[in-house]
Amino acid sequence: MKRLHIHVSVKDLAESIRFYSGLFATAPTVEKADYAKWLLDDPRVNFAVSTHAQATGVNHLGIQAEDAEELTEIKQRAHIAGIASQPEVGADCCYARSDKHWLEDPQGIVWEAFHTMGDIPVYGANRAPGQDKNACCAPVPSTNASARTSCGTASACG
Repeated sequence: MKRLHIHVSVKDLAESIRFYSGLFATAPTVEKADYAKWLLDDPRVNFAVSTHAQATGVNHLGIQAEDAEELTEIKQRAHIAGIASQPEVGADCCYARSDKHWLEDPQGIVWEAFHTMGDIPVYGANRAPGQDKNACCAPVPSTNASARTSCGTASACG
């Protein structure tokens, strides 16, 4: 069963952990000095916050697949719908190693379809050439004419 993923860039991690722990009535599943993640079953969501992006707010949205077959299903759905996806195999990002497919909606909102294979001890490593190591949860910058940031278009960051 797939899980919705939301990643929010924040200025004050401790205050954000306090807020979201109260909202979700539980402590984070993963907590680091620069990152926290709640894997909730009600609602079924992978909700993460981090201090790595320059702009605060929604960083990206995603769908977390339970296994490689579900990730393939998501990729095939995108292909059938004529949606281009950018694969990223074995990505080291957000303290996890994952296979991913990045998509961008018509407004420039970045979506990450991914399957996590395990934990790693660092936030981000092995990023593509030209990609900021701190922006681990983002595809290689788009050739799209719109200005890109970690949260989609510059206007989306507010």
